[in-house]
Amino acid sequence: MTGHPPPAPNPPPEQNPTPAPVPSTEPGLERWRLVLGSPAERSTGGLRGPAAERDAALDWLYGRDEDLRRRGVRRGRSESRAGGTGPSVLTAVDWLDDVHRLFPKDTVERMERDAVEQYGIQEIVTDPDVLSRVEPSQTLLRAVLRTKHLMNPQVLAAARRIVETVVRQLTERLRPEVRRAFTGSRTRRPSRAPLARDFDFRATIRANLAHYQPRERRVLIQRPHFHARAGRHLERWQLVLLVDQSGSMAGSVLHSAVTASCLWGLPGLKTHLITFDTEVVDLTSEVSDPVELLMRVQLGGGTDIARALAHGAELVENPRRTIVALITDFCEGGDPYRLVRTVRGLTEQGTVVLGLASLDEDAEPAYDRELAGRLAEAGAQVGAMTPSRLAEFVAEKVGRGGRS
Repeated sequence: MTGHPPPAPNPPPEQNPTPAPVPSTEPGLERWRLVLGSPAERSTGGLRGPAAERDAALDWLYGRDEDLRRRGVRRGRSESRAGGTGPSVLTAVDWLDDVHRLFPKDTVERMERDAVEQYGIQEIVTDPDVLSRVEPSQTLLRAVLRTKHLMNPQVLAAARRIVETVVRQLTERLRPEVRRAFTGSRTRRPSRAPLARDFDFRATIRANLAHYQPRERRVLIQRPHFHARAGRHLERWQLVLLVDQSGSMAGSVLHSAVTASCLWGLPGLKTHLITFDTEVVDLTSEVSDPVELLMRVQLGGGTDIARALAHGAELVENPRRTIVALITDFCEGGDPYRLVRTVRGLTEQGTVVLGLASLDEDAEPAYDRELAGRLAEAGAQVGAMTPSRLAEFVAEKVGRGGRS
C-alpha cells in the first residue's frame, strides 16, 4: 500500500524577519483610523497619502493628551515619528499650514480652539508668523485678550487683526438684532410704509379676496396691507453695564463691548460701560470703538464686585429710568454683605438690577449660585442672556416706561 509522501521540512527561521507591510485602510474605516490613531491599524489597516498627513496633524495636537494615551486611543507622534527619541520637530506654523490645507474650516476652528484652550499652545497667539496664518475666531480672540500683556509691539499688531475681524463679524450679526428691538411694536393701525417685517397677511387676504382665481387656486394681490409701528419712548433712560474681566468672563467681555457699541447713540438711551477686577475702569469713552476698548481690557486678577456696583450706583441719575446690568460669575473677592446692601438699595429706589452670569451666544453660565441667590432675594433679576435678548429686555422696559 502506497502511503502519503512525508511533509517537506520547515525552512530555518530568518534571523531578522522583515515585518509584513500594513495593508492600506479601506475607505469606510479611514475615519475610525484617524480617530483612534495608530493602535487601531491592526484592524483598520494603515494610511496613505493625504489621510496619513491628516493623521500626522491630528497626532501633533492630540498625541500630547495623556488621558487618550493611557486609554490606548491615540499614540502621539513623539513616539511613532521619532522612535521615542523626542518630540516632533513640526512647529506651530507648519501645523497650521497643514491643517488649513487638509481639513474643512469647521474642523480647523475646532482644532485651533483645542490647541489654545485644552493644550495651552500659546505660540498660536504669541508668534507673529502663526498669527498671520491663523483663522480669526472668538476662541483665539479670548486667547489674545488673556496673553496680550506678554506681547511685544510686533505681535500685538498681528493680534489686533484677530480682534478687528472677530469684532466686525460679531457687530454685523448683532447690530441688526439690537436695533430691531428698539424699532417699536406693531399696532393695529395700517401703514403706508411697505416693509416686509410689517406685512399684514390677514388684512391683505381679506382686501384681495375679490381677485381670487379658482382655476389657479391663488389670490392676486393688488393692494398689500402693512402694520404701523409704535415708537419707543427712550427719553432719559440709562443703561449701566458693569463687566467682570476675570479670566473666565472673556466671552462676556467681548459681547458686552460689542453690545454696548450697538446700543451707543440710540435716541434717549445713555449707555455706560465699566470693567472691573479689584479696580474699576470706566470705558464709556471707548464704547464707540469696541476694538480699541478690547485692546485696553486686561483679563485675570481678583474680583471686587461690591466696589464695581457701588461705582455704578453713583452714575444713576433717575433711579426709575435706569437699568444696571452686572455681568459676572458672582465669585466675590470683596465684601459680599456690601454687595447685597447695594443691590437692595438700588432696587428699593426703583432701579432695575440685572445679575447676568453670562452674556454671550451660548448663555451657559458657571457661577456662584449661593451669592447669586442672595442677590435675587435682595431684588435683582438673576440669569443668563444672549446679547440680543438683553437688547430686547432693555427695549421692553424702556417702551413700558419702566413699569413691571
